[in-house]
Amino acid sequence: MTAKTSTTTVAARLSGQAVIPLHTLDPAGSLDDLEWLDEAIGDARVVAIGESAHYNREFYELRNRLLRYLAERHGFSAYAMETGFVEGRLVDDWVRGGDNQLGEVMANGMTSLMGLWTPMGAHLEWMRQHNRTAARPVGFYGIDLPGSMVSLLPGLDAVLAYLEQADPEFQPDPGMRETASAFAAPSAFSAPAAMTAYGSLATETKDALTAGLADLAARMTSRRLDYIQRTTVDAYERALRSLRITVTLDSVARAMVRGDQQAAMCDRDAAIADTVEWILRREDRVVLAAHNGHVQRRPLTLPGMPPMTPMGMHLADRLGADYLVIGTTSGSGQILSTGADFYTGTLFADMEAPQPGSLDALMAASHDGPFATDLRRLSPADTDTVRAASRQRAGVGTFYSDQSPLDAFDLVVHLPHVTAAEPDRAALVHAPHDVRQAFSQWKPN
Repeated sequence: MTAKTSTTTVAARLSGQAVIPLHTLDPAGSLDDLEWLDEAIGDARVVAIGESAHYNREFYELRNRLLRYLAERHGFSAYAMETGFVEGRLVDDWVRGGDNQLGEVMANGMTSLMGLWTPMGAHLEWMRQHNRTAARPVGFYGIDLPGSMVSLLPGLDAVLAYLEQADPEFQPDPGMRETASAFAAPSAFSAPAAMTAYGSLATETKDALTAGLADLAARMTSRRLDYIQRTTVDAYERALRSLRITVTLDSVARAMVRGDQQAAMCDRDAAIADTVEWILRREDRVVLAAHNGHVQRRPLTLPGMPPMTPMGMHLADRLGADYLVIGTTSGSGQILSTGADFYTGTLFADMEAPQPGSLDALMAASHDGPFATDLRRLSPADTDTVRAASRQRAGVGTFYSDQSPLDAFDLVVHLPHVTAAEPDRAALVHAPHDVRQAFSQWKPN
């Protein structure tokens, strides 16, 4: 008689040698447990820090903490974040000593609801305090398209305001702003309605707007020398970058209306990569904060769409070893809601346990607390273990994207439990009505 053999599936895990524990996520805590970064970052000019999902307290705190270390010990002088470029000028002015109220800056200087959370306010307060005495101040830059990626008005208004100074005789077509006003989006909650309004415009009206933006771009480019004599090089360059990302946003809107989401995403990510390069012409070293899907160095897959080229692939191609990527994973907690629930105030949903075979599951099984691992310095056995993790939580519902961690990231930080960030009351006071209404319906778990 043959005895029965029971088998138990053992979750894959990294060896202890691959685990670099993080003693705290508190940005005000000691930074000594981050000294492994000294060797890890080397001479990289851009250190990108991903996040698995937006609006989690722990991701805000991790980025705050890493920025403090990189600014204080390595001279990084810019924090570039996945929020509107045009609007971000208000934040940069405040962290350099501007007079606006912080709540107003958080609500109006950051797009896609990124600034409405208390950990983000604490982050900006540290930047302002640091800049009071720092030999090398840290500037704030938005890298994304303006108007929560729908409305052309913020970018167009910035360009028209500049032209009033640089080219006072020029009379721009008032129809451009009139058309842009027809699909303006006060906030991320208004974006679906704004996109519907754009789609309902007559074809000739949309074409006239696109042509008008092209004419503005040609005018600004050809008159550069005249314009910088009347204003400043900095003012000209900011206005031109604002115009170029507005042109991209117009292209994104056209792609979305015709149902080509791949083109829309690719156009967006190429533009934000261009903005990072624009920042690098002004700053020596940059901390870059965006979703994992934007910073990774390999194609991004999303539900029902062909693979897309993210910002990180552009930057890796252009910068080589000067671009370093820290990806992130999470285990349990809350994640951003998707679909109609988000727009009715259900901003977060409980996160399911990581699926077996995913990078998230591997990291969760490897250590109980927050930790980092350097994918470039793994043992052969740990390298094989990471290579076998072929998926990663995408931060949108229960979807997992195809992933090759060794190609996508240089390092990975795992946060075992993530929670919804606390809304900032002072910021909400200055937010649009639809934002205040949605947040008033939200009941945190």
